[in-house]
Amino acid sequence: MEGPEADSRVEGANRAGETPEQVVAPTATTDETSVTEQGTELERSIGLVGGLSIGIGTMIGAGIFVFPGLAAGRAGAAAAGSFAIGALIALLVALPTSELATAMPRSGGGYYFISRSLGALPGAVVGLSIWLGLVFATAFYLVGFGNYAAAVLAEAGVELGGATVVVPLALVFGVFLTALNLLGTENAATVQNYVVGVLLSILVVFLGYGSLDAVGIFGAVRTPEPFLRFGLAPVFTTAALVFTSYLGFAQVATVAGDIKQPGRNLPLAMVGSVLVVGVLYVATVFVTTSAFGSATLSELGETAIVEVARAFGGRVGAIAILLAGLLATVSSANASILSTSRAVFAVSKDAILPRAASRMNLRYGTPHVALAMGGGPVLVLVALGRVEVLAEVASFLHLVMYGLICVALIVLRRNEPEWYDPDFRVPAHRLVAGLGALASFGLIAFMQLTSQLVGVAVMLVSAGWYVYYANDVSLKGAL
Repeated sequence: MEGPEADSRVEGANRAGETPEQVVAPTATTDETSVTEQGTELERSIGLVGGLSIGIGTMIGAGIFVFPGLAAGRAGAAAAGSFAIGALIALLVALPTSELATAMPRSGGGYYFISRSLGALPGAVVGLSIWLGLVFATAFYLVGFGNYAAAVLAEAGVELGGATVVVPLALVFGVFLTALNLLGTENAATVQNYVVGVLLSILVVFLGYGSLDAVGIFGAVRTPEPFLRFGLAPVFTTAALVFTSYLGFAQVATVAGDIKQPGRNLPLAMVGSVLVVGVLYVATVFVTTSAFGSATLSELGETAIVEVARAFGGRVGAIAILLAGLLATVSSANASILSTSRAVFAVSKDAILPRAASRMNLRYGTPHVALAMGGGPVLVLVALGRVEVLAEVASFLHLVMYGLICVALIVLRRNEPEWYDPDFRVPAHRLVAGLGALASFGLIAFMQLTSQLVGVAVMLVSAGWYVYYANDVSLKGAL
């Protein structure tokens, strides 16, 4: 690395208490990066299955276990089209993200892409915002875990105090997942693979039975309700509501520094996870609206899918789908804790946060300080409660990052710097990235005002931190 970028990196290192020798020049990214004291590089221990598990496991959640009743109440059976539109928008962002990830397969994902293409200030705002956004989202997932655990126990006839056990269960499991990630990325990835595997198995059985029921092979023959019962406009407004269900594929890019064969596995994992989850979401709406009809689903609200499962399989069916919801929160929380630590790790290596946060535990090959900076605030938020609004703030911050990722692709393709050599290139990149940016920024307008204001406040605080602490860091074009 030569020129002003290298000088600013050295300045940032000196300011953070490190010597210039500890700022490591970029090297070719290998399939198996070793863990070193100076370079603080991560070992590539996650394969394609693990990447898919991170993407799928993060996204399967509200789209299946909360939104069917709410979406059916707004758009009727055409809510299936809303989920399909959401998947299409997600693909418009996943494709540019895949190209950037194969050109820069480093930890940090969106932060890394944006800082190297648009500059340190936009990168810092995104990196710090996504760190906090992932903390908010993880707290929401853990509280969801506590609720599902209590519901499974109650459905099975075991009473442990009802709502009073939700927060203690969430806290205990938050500590467990943070410790699991500390003890080795491969261990966390293995647990993720098994959890997502069991989750998908339950959903496939549920949706398979429900599809056969919907076409009259099981149960009573039903007359399907009109597809566009409420007209065309609610299909698009509902798509804005349910798009938050797809805010997870980019976590694969955030842990790109851990992915084996990144040129092949990153695009397959990101695009593949969107396609798999999109099919599951559309199938879920088809099954639930066929079973009960949109009016009944709307009355049931957030518990709609549990009652559909109960209608199919009695108490066993209800417990099974509640268990699937429990596993979904486990996979989402585990993937988010892993991604949070990698976001902190990447920002710290660039001296936008103190470089101590990028220190590695050489025994386990994990960034233990970054994990603590992710897991610690999560536990505080879980203990305080009131995490629902923060979850939508996390969605706001993700949409800002997605829009800027699309802008970053257009900028890099226009400039074509010498170092930019992706293994995957998006066809018609201006059209794809342009639509992805417009859709991402446009969906922000459909969010609650409170979430918008808190999201803007987080971004302003992040910008203020950069100006105060790291305004001498210049990262544009630096690898």
